[in-house]
Amino acid sequence: MDSEFNELEKMLNIFITEEIDHHTTEKLRRKMDYEITRFMPRKVVFDFSKVSFMDSAGIGLLIGRYKLVKLIGGSCEITHCIQSISKVLEMSGIEKIIPIQKEEKVG
Repeated sequence: MDSEFNELEKMLNIFITEEIDHHTTEKLRRKMDYEITRFMPRKVVFDFSKVSFMDSAGIGLLIGRYKLVKLIGGSCEITHCIQSISKVLEMSGIEKIIPIQKEEKVG
């Protein structure tokens, strides 16, 4: 996982670079919590461009980070999901609390 903080916009981009399942969520949770509490962002963007798999453990991970960001007065957003991950997110209903940016088709 990599992250990038834009001081001017108080926005933290979290680039997840591995599969999200029950084997990886604890490590991801610790890293994300550290970055969120370190920067205290107004907005956290979870970038899924390099994630090829996610199961229900990922939903719990996202909801927990959403709650943490909400506590500090921020908001969250999910971007760059492949179709299989979008389907998991849609079935969970998570888009009711965390907006998912849909990719626009070109051509």
